[in-house]
Amino acid sequence: MRILLVEDDMLIGDGINVGLAELGFSVDWFTDGILGQKAITAAPYDAVVLDLSLPGIDGLDIVRQWRQQKIDTPVLILTARDALKEKISGLQFGADDYLCKPFALEEVAARLQALVRRRNGQLSSQLQYADIVFDSSNYTVTKAGVPVVLTSREIKLLELFLLNRNRVLNKSIIQEKLYSWSDDVSSNTVEVHIHNLRHKLGRQLIRTIYGIGYILGEEA
Repeated sequence: MRILLVEDDMLIGDGINVGLAELGFSVDWFTDGILGQKAITAAPYDAVVLDLSLPGIDGLDIVRQWRQQKIDTPVLILTARDALKEKISGLQFGADDYLCKPFALEEVAARLQALVRRRNGQLSSQLQYADIVFDSSNYTVTKAGVPVVLTSREIKLLELFLLNRNRVLNKSIIQEKLYSWSDDVSSNTVEVHIHNLRHKLGRQLIRTIYGIGYILGEEA
């Protein structure tokens, strides 16, 4: 899951950036509001974490302009403003959720997961393919009820396929979803992760469409 973070407080921003990365998210962090506003179209973001008090432009104006441009990426607002009026304004301008500072990183992650599930029409935290179950609430994977140990990248890749089970994903979109701009990505990284997933969860899990990309295999 790739996240756009727009937060000018260095301490808070670094905590969110590092913390979400440890939980398996890919994060692109901007401290400037205008640059963060423009970045929304530069990568296929699954959700945005947005502060309200930003240099150059207010977070509410960013949300309003995104929605006017028909950009529907889910937005979670983080702010020190706890007045009811500010919360209502944020939601009316197009934000999807609201969290006041101080907050727990686990709650930020949980709310982001919920926003992405809602956008994909998935109500449960569990995504299932055949006998494979991924639970986004605790990042666990089981096959036939038996826990399977995956790396954070493998979990992210599995989640990506489960959320796009009827869509062919090419190598480029997979890389954009799994990695932020600061990551060093080798040319065969995607192939290695797909090979590892097939080895751990079954070769039928991911089907190769030669010359195009990959798609979740058909369930038996």
